[in-house]
Amino acid sequence: MLTIHQFPCLNDNYGYLVHDTTSLQTVAIDTPDADVYLAEAAARDWHISAIWNTHWHPDHAGGNLKIKAATDCQIIGPAGEAEKIPGLDRAVRGGESVPLGDHMARVLDVPGHTLGHIAYHLPQDQVAFVGDAVFALGCGRVFEGTPEMMWRSLRAIKALPPETLLYCAHEYTQANARFAETIEPENDRLQAYIREIDARRARGDWTVPMRLQRELDTNPFLRADQPGLQAAMGCPGDAVATFAEVRGRKDRF
Repeated sequence: MLTIHQFPCLNDNYGYLVHDTTSLQTVAIDTPDADVYLAEAAARDWHISAIWNTHWHPDHAGGNLKIKAATDCQIIGPAGEAEKIPGLDRAVRGGESVPLGDHMARVLDVPGHTLGHIAYHLPQDQVAFVGDAVFALGCGRVFEGTPEMMWRSLRAIKALPPETLLYCAHEYTQANARFAETIEPENDRLQAYIREIDARRARGDWTVPMRLQRELDTNPFLRADQPGLQAAMGCPGDAVATFAEVRGRKDRF
């Protein structure tokens, strides 16, 4: 079995340690804060054997070298950003697999936020670590790619089994909800989701991870292929243009 330990890092990042109870191997998903990761692992008597980076941004790879110095772990990350990933040992591309004990993570190419962004899907465990590609009710800013590239990446995530739990890198959900409501104000499932999000945040609870099916029903960035949303955005029949319009509105929100 896998144990996924989630904890806050920096201002609004989440850190993840994924531990295989059979092999006793532990993977760090990205490294926003090396000291916090090392402390969280030590508190559980886990040894970090590998780092899986999703992309090069400092709040995802900035702790690589300190963790590697402390643990001699292997650093795995996107081939498309190999020169930007500190301490990279193995560069991977979409379609490849990386092991955690007997568990295998399939690498997905999900560029757009950055040009080499990847995600890690563990199908037997029904989880995916998606970095900044998609958030609860949101998606990453298109910093380096194009709307077409980002929509193609979101389609790859949309194609995962709907029961998949998505572990994203930031607690942005409440702000994303305020925006999503402006895009689909009559979406009853979205309204129910917003009420739940507000209640959870009022208690100080996290909103991550999130179930893919719920995002398919409510996340406007994943719904750019829906005819009603396309018409509302003035882009009938054009998912890429609809996504670009929604993303542009969010950037200005």
